[in-house]
Amino acid sequence: MSNIHVCSLAKVPETLRSTGARTLVTLINWETEVTRPPEIAPERHLHVAVSDIIEEVEGHILPSDSHVSELLAFVREWDRADPLLIHCWAGISRSTAAAFITACALSPESDEREIAQAIRQKSPTATPNARLVAVADAMLGRGGRMADAVRQIGRGYECDEGVPFALDLR
Repeated sequence: MSNIHVCSLAKVPETLRSTGARTLVTLINWETEVTRPPEIAPERHLHVAVSDIIEEVEGHILPSDSHVSELLAFVREWDRADPLLIHCWAGISRSTAAAFITACALSPESDEREIAQAIRQKSPTATPNARLVAVADAMLGRGGRMADAVRQIGRGYECDEGVPFALDLR
């Protein structure tokens, strides 16, 4: 059983080295240049150009069904032979939302509140992007439970870079 690791862009190289992850999800603003690490094969890297916003803002990309569909299709193809690494700019919002979404999608029998609580316990800075979670909640047919679980854990503490963490899939 493999883990989902979450970190900031700055911590990607060290996290790849320490975890052996060979599948990577990048969620970052479209204008931010990200170079795929050499350890990651092109077909094992998903780059989602999306802003960390929850409502429309001119000049930014609002998370949508297409972003979540792309994420879900990619993680469902993950062979779990090696860990999965998910990152965004700071490792606080988009990446924590994607990890939560991935765990809910790949462990449909798991309770959303338990997954959200595990994220909070492992990272006091985690603040999953509510828009990404709400879109995934609808797509996965979770009846609002994912969105509620994220609301229940609340905002993480303010910081410039999130506390990296790993989630075990059941």
